[in-house]
Amino acid sequence: MTTQPSVTGSGSSGSPDPGLSPRSSQPRVITTGFLVGRVVVLGIVAALALYAVPPLIESESWLALGVVGVATLIVTYAYLSTRHVPAKYLIPGTIFLIAFQILPVLLTVSTAFTNFGDGHRGSKEDAITAIQTGSVTQVAGSPEYNLTIALRDGKLVFLLVNPTTKSVQAGTADGLSEVTGAELGITGKVLAAPGFEVLNGATAAERGKEISDLVVPTEGGAIKANGLSRAFEGKTSKRYRADCDCVTDAETGQKWVADADIGSFVDDNGQALAQGWQVNIGLANFTRVFTNNTISAHFLAVFVWNVVFALASVLTTFVLGMIVALALHSPRVRGKKTYRTFLVLPYAMPAFAMLLVWRDMFNTDFGLINRLLGTDIDWIGQPNTARFALILMNLWLGFPYMFLVTTGALQAIPKELVEASTVDGASPWQGFRRVTLPLLLVALTPLLISSFAFNFNNFNAIRLVTNGGPYAIDNASVGATDLLISYTYRVAGFDTGTADFGFAAAISVFIFAIVATISVVAFRRTRAQEEVYS
Repeated sequence: MTTQPSVTGSGSSGSPDPGLSPRSSQPRVITTGFLVGRVVVLGIVAALALYAVPPLIESESWLALGVVGVATLIVTYAYLSTRHVPAKYLIPGTIFLIAFQILPVLLTVSTAFTNFGDGHRGSKEDAITAIQTGSVTQVAGSPEYNLTIALRDGKLVFLLVNPTTKSVQAGTADGLSEVTGAELGITGKVLAAPGFEVLNGATAAERGKEISDLVVPTEGGAIKANGLSRAFEGKTSKRYRADCDCVTDAETGQKWVADADIGSFVDDNGQALAQGWQVNIGLANFTRVFTNNTISAHFLAVFVWNVVFALASVLTTFVLGMIVALALHSPRVRGKKTYRTFLVLPYAMPAFAMLLVWRDMFNTDFGLINRLLGTDIDWIGQPNTARFALILMNLWLGFPYMFLVTTGALQAIPKELVEASTVDGASPWQGFRRVTLPLLLVALTPLLISSFAFNFNNFNAIRLVTNGGPYAIDNASVGATDLLISYTYRVAGFDTGTADFGFAAAISVFIFAIVATISVVAFRRTRAQEEVYS
């Protein structure tokens, strides 16, 4: 009979150093890979900090600058120190979590309380400048200049030559400045000037939109381009008056008074100028969902269809994927690899292209579906058939994913459990319903929740296949297949080119709250299942 040697740990009478654990008493080995990784991380952090600091200083974003500085110091200390080993692994993930998850959510929520959008992007001073320069018109006797298009530090500049004095000035959105040392051609245009890159005709023509939009403010009005070789100094018809905090039209005498609550200049009839400024408007974007009849009348119907679409997409793809996975899980099936290869093809194909293919397959006149069935159904043109087509298309695109994850989950279920249920006299259906399915749901419920969240915001499927339609004859603002995300896209004005980012952010907050609530409830039920089957 042999005697097992006794094992002594730290703190025991047999330990060589009772004060140290066996792991801490060993010298730490620093490998080349560890040193290279540390240098790479510190180099990336330093590069990102140097990249972020100049624009933050230029925009006077002192809070953001402080955050960047503190984060840089924390990362540098953690990676230069031989202590805080867990922090070396947690800090990068935490930074990315804050940068790509928390900050976008906070930015969206903060935007929901503003009127940020087209016409309300900048400050009040920016709005006044835009209103005044936008009302510039050429009048009789307006000074004219020979115009040369140039770049300075990558920004578009007008080089203006006075035909009489031959003096050269540089015109930008900030005003005029003198240019010395310019070389003039026989046509009176600038051939070269120190610090400027003169553009040729073809290059300048490519930037025609920027040239026509550039307005150089002057004391008496503003200078605008008239083609690519001439410019004129016009008069502004609308001017701002600080004494009344208003904008007046010199030709008609009309007056628009500043309204700080909505960030616009408003006349006596309540009509606002197109150009305003960004202000905080409180809960106005949220209450607009319920008080604006154009929006509230359709919001509930869109929400109900949105829930039906997300649930139907998840349930149909899960059921089909599970059935196929169960069939191929049987040891009696031959050629499993071949079957699995063909089954994952829809998942491997670009969804963008497949959505367009399915849209054509549902075409009334030449679509494959009607040809196979011998019908002439207008699939996309009727509400119910369009909804059915979307769910069918999503089933084809989504079931391979469910097949893959279910296959993996089935392989993790101990065979002894299934065999034990058979020994106890359970039928195959009872074994599946009492043993296999509950264990599958415990493993797959988080994936089903994430799939629900994805389909709840499945903008691409709606946009590319039905574009929200079909639409009623008297209502083009909401279609029968619109989800909240596509409905938001339309009512927020993105289709018309006049985006209302504040309102879109408010509806995004609603969608976030709905999905978060459903996810929390589902996760709690999953936890209860885990306790039962653990």
